[in-house]
Amino acid sequence: MLSRVDKWIVEFDRALRTLSGAVHPTRPSPTQGVEEPELVAEERIRSGALMRVNHAGEVCAQALYSGQALTARDPAKRDVLLHTAREEGDHLAWTRDRLRGLGARESLLNPLWYAGSFALGAVAGLVGDRYSLGFLVETERQVEAHIDRHLDRLPANDTRSRAILEQMRSDEIRHARMAVARGAAKLPAPVASLMRSTSKVMTGGAYWL
Repeated sequence: MLSRVDKWIVEFDRALRTLSGAVHPTRPSPTQGVEEPELVAEERIRSGALMRVNHAGEVCAQALYSGQALTARDPAKRDVLLHTAREEGDHLAWTRDRLRGLGARESLLNPLWYAGSFALGAVAGLVGDRYSLGFLVETERQVEAHIDRHLDRLPANDTRSRAILEQMRSDEIRHARMAVARGAAKLPAPVASLMRSTSKVMTGGAYWL
């Protein structure tokens, strides 16, 4: 059993690794075997901005699920959150690598996104494990809808970015189903609406910054 100080040291290390790009994937990238497409400058800029938003979303996911796991009461539900965070770590690494392939940068506001998401996750965990898992379900469903919109906006020939987003979408659906199976409670409509509004702020800011 880790002491409270040890747990915070672990979380600080996780934050540093997330923000520094030191997270390594546990699965092969969906881009393996997919040739780099020829994109004109405008297409490359658009793909870079969209993938920057997706990378920032994965920074938020690492923070969110870490915060929830830190304050979870049930070890089994904590394991669900940590398992989800590990797979989201793959998404983080894949989107980071794709940004580099597109010659695009990460969001300058990533430290802000991380801090805010971690605090939100910790509060969700304190409310109770069932609602914390419900928060996970709502998050994953909103991310799924967000990815659908990005798939529509990506340049048609950016097959590498598309492969990453399609695998991410599949994982988000599975994560939500897993949380429902573990007893996730449905969130009140105002909470879900607030989450959507917060997400719009993040996606708008990350697209440009």
